[in-house]
Amino acid sequence: MNVKPVDSTTLVAIGYDDTRAILQLEFRSHAIYLYFEVPRSVYEALVKAPSKGRYFNGAIRGHFPHSLVSGTSSTQGGES
Repeated sequence: MNVKPVDSTTLVAIGYDDTRAILQLEFRSHAIYLYFEVPRSVYEALVKAPSKGRYFNGAIRGHFPHSLVSGTSSTQGGES
């Protein structure tokens, strides 16, 4: 998975695995989540979005199965 830092007030880094359609997001809270069954187009739109937090909340959060990989659960990344 290629993970790259991003300029965002919500996210620190974004990664995507084309083979498995997995999106990895590292939040400012240090929580790292994996989102499954994410189309590449969603990843590309997130990378290009002027507000990554707004795009995440509207197009990713609550739309894909996910798992907390590292860190503590956060209201930004978690869907609890």
